[in-house]
Amino acid sequence: MKKIAFIITASLVTFSCNQLKDNEFLIKGEAAGVENGKKVFIEVQTETGSIAKDTAVVKDGKFELKGITEGIDLGFIRIENMPINLPIILEEGKIEVTIVKDSLHKSTLGGTSNNEKFQKFNSESRAISEKVAKFEKDNGPAMQQAQMTKDTVTINKLMKEYTKFQDEMNVYSKKFIKENTDAYLSVLLLENFLMRQYLTPQEVKGYFDKLDKKLLNTKSAKNIKKVLETTTEVAVGKPAPDFSAPSPDGKVISLKESLGKVTIIDFWAAWCGPCRAENPNVVAMYNELHAQGLNIIGVSLDKEADKWKEAIAKDKLTWTHVSNLKHWQDPIAKQYNVQSIPATFLLDAKGNIVAKDLRGDALKAKVKELLGVK
Repeated sequence: MKKIAFIITASLVTFSCNQLKDNEFLIKGEAAGVENGKKVFIEVQTETGSIAKDTAVVKDGKFELKGITEGIDLGFIRIENMPINLPIILEEGKIEVTIVKDSLHKSTLGGTSNNEKFQKFNSESRAISEKVAKFEKDNGPAMQQAQMTKDTVTINKLMKEYTKFQDEMNVYSKKFIKENTDAYLSVLLLENFLMRQYLTPQEVKGYFDKLDKKLLNTKSAKNIKKVLETTTEVAVGKPAPDFSAPSPDGKVISLKESLGKVTIIDFWAAWCGPCRAENPNVVAMYNELHAQGLNIIGVSLDKEADKWKEAIAKDKLTWTHVSNLKHWQDPIAKQYNVQSIPATFLLDAKGNIVAKDLRGDALKAKVKELLGVK
């Protein structure tokens, strides 16, 4: 009887130790090859930066992190002085993580529903990711050289090839969202689509309305909802909202006074590589069509005036420029729901939005159509 009583007591102790409080998470991790004593952090991103929810140390290739999460969130596991920043879904429950330190993409997640689905996404999309990585490795030097020499033919060729992989990932991501309406990753993917303006607000809303109601209180879902509620103000077919901001020489210039027969609002920044890569195409188009009525107003998301002015001069951007020098907090970017750059809005002579985010030949063709130029 005493033996039986001891077994029952031990079982109750074990059961009690494995119970988690409401909103509490326990991350049981393996990190083979990581030396003893290395600190491990679980962090979340906030508007003011990253915050560590817990810290542990590696012992015999294992670690545990524990804490309280306010609902479902995206977390990152980081190991001190190592290039490891592994995303996980931070949620109530026991989360299992295996970190492969020399091949981070081979790391695995599990234990909770959202992390199981995150792992499913990673596994099924790995073939696409590997093709992207190989393309970047094989063509990175050529792209850098083309950007330095402003070789637009090579830049456009490489970007077109790279876009094929991105399109493949986008197709898979849409399929995942459709089939996993209860997964937090689906919310994150939709938010990314909205930020990149890959899907229209109407398309995003179609997916968003089918998500499980339990996801709607997450930060990303609230952000999507907020953007969707304001996008009608900057929709194709509607007047472009007016704005004013300082030019490089300090003069306040408005959109209204900058309108031409056709006007491009170009959101960019000196630090934005894709923006700078596209600039030669825009310069060539502007030089050809400005006399026929094309105007451009560049809205920079820079923070440093010197770097903004230097980029304007170096890239020979001779059109109108304004900036509040507030980075992503720029009020014009917020007004236009711009969450990624480059971003463009094409306006007709009345200031109505007729197209968004056209590039290269497609942009030039639409401008010429509006100008009536062959």
